[in-house]
Amino acid sequence: MSTAVTTDLTGKQRQILQYLRRNAGTKTYFKSRLIGKELGMTAKEVGSNIAALQDGDYDVEIEKWGYSSSTTWKVIT
Repeated sequence: MSTAVTTDLTGKQRQILQYLRRNAGTKTYFKSRLIGKELGMTAKEVGSNIAALQDGDYDVEIEKWGYSSSTTWKVIT
């Protein structure tokens, strides 16, 4: 991935992307609420920022998976 691609991201989007990259090797499903707890964001902030990451060309594939207590995201590297 080129640096030019990540410069288009906000700080929160970069944080979320780094978090997913670090953890997607051992885990596939992530809840917005739990990502937010780890990164100091609300579930709503995570959801709106991760949605922007879905449209980008990054080395992770993100799919909205479920809506129980918090939106669940399926992440594949």
